[in-house]
Amino acid sequence: MNLQFAQAWTALVQSPLLGITLTLVAYQAARILWKRTRGHSLANPVLVASILVAATLLILQIPYDDYQIGAQYISFLLGPATVALALPLYRQAGNIRRAAWPVVACLITGSITAVIVAITVTKSLGGSDQLALSLAPKSTTTPVAIALSESVGGIASLTAAFTIATGILGAVAAPRLLTLLHVLDQRVRGLAIGMSSHGIGTSRALQDDAVAGAFSGLAMALNTLVTAVVLPLLLATMPWMLSP
Repeated sequence: MNLQFAQAWTALVQSPLLGITLTLVAYQAARILWKRTRGHSLANPVLVASILVAATLLILQIPYDDYQIGAQYISFLLGPATVALALPLYRQAGNIRRAAWPVVACLITGSITAVIVAITVTKSLGGSDQLALSLAPKSTTTPVAIALSESVGGIASLTAAFTIATGILGAVAAPRLLTLLHVLDQRVRGLAIGMSSHGIGTSRALQDDAVAGAFSGLAMALNTLVTAVVLPLLLATMPWMLSP
């Protein structure tokens, strides 16, 4: 009986069903908690679901590679979900056109600042060049951040972790921080959230306000393009950032 159970458990762990089911159940539980706390920032569904999944894998001693067999199918849906952000952009096209130049200025300034701060803070705290390069693209979406990190000599796995952590932190803290700073214009709030915390922050912005969600989606998409250009240029023109 024990042998049969062990074989069944091994088959379950190594099947795609585990990753898919665990992810969906954890996220649904996180959504229930988020609703019961009336949308409290610390009950962010992505944050809570990540903790639940990590805790389950740790307690049951399930290797991450086995979990990822099924989770990769859900990750595949990130592409269509990102494309779907074009709908709120279309609905706010008039607002976006009227704010075109300020948006461009904010994107360039924000992208440069994000890269420089990530590298200089890491180096000032004693981090290696490779660690600094791994953190540099953290404000872009995860697939692009990984590609940029690999192209400049960073560690892809670290970049993925820091990028997800940045998104979760931005979704949790950014709305409240912006309110404390009396930044109440939904266009500005959306740009700040999308530029700093990409898709995870954008999902939070969409929950708060349609205008903020549209500008956050715009910032997320354009920041990816700007960072892809800015990061190599900064490393080429400002090599002192990586000096000991």
